[in-house]
Amino acid sequence: MLTSITASNQIQVTNEPDTGVTKSGGTLATLSDAHAQLNAAIVQASIDVSISAKNEPLTLLLKTAINGINDLLKPTFGENAIQNASTQDNTPGGTAGRIVSLSTGFYEAFKKQHPGENEADVLSKFMDTIRSGFEQGYKEASNILQGMGVLSGDIASNIDKTHALVVQGYADFEAAQRSQAVSS
Repeated sequence: MLTSITASNQIQVTNEPDTGVTKSGGTLATLSDAHAQLNAAIVQASIDVSISAKNEPLTLLLKTAINGINDLLKPTFGENAIQNASTQDNTPGGTAGRIVSLSTGFYEAFKKQHPGENEADVLSKFMDTIRSGFEQGYKEASNILQGMGVLSGDIASNIDKTHALVVQGYADFEAAQRSQAVSS
């Protein structure tokens, strides 16, 4: 069997043996030539994507992230959940507020998983858990942006502001919970 690429870049498969010889005016190539051409096309496409990504790294990150998140959110929030939420506040304060409220929103469920334990210890475990998760996500995002060469200027400043606001939000939440426990 011979697989080849024609002059019009179509793949042809014939029942002729692969002799390693090009036939009839160069319209058929050997299987190894077809693989070489395919590999060259893959490399060229990768270079094109890489060049494009270098020029627009945030666009690439954004599109990839949105597609992945939309796929995961579709069963709960329907089509294009991210686009539908795009009217939200994406400032450092708005982003930090969502991070704090979403993560601390699990506190009651966490407490229910630890019945009979000291409430102060449960709160400490919960805060350690969400702080650790936030720090991990923060480091991963920073590393991605650093690797793309865009972690500088306003981007770096806004990420640092967001980090500081989340840390403060967690401290405020913990203090409020501890004062509630004392007054109960």
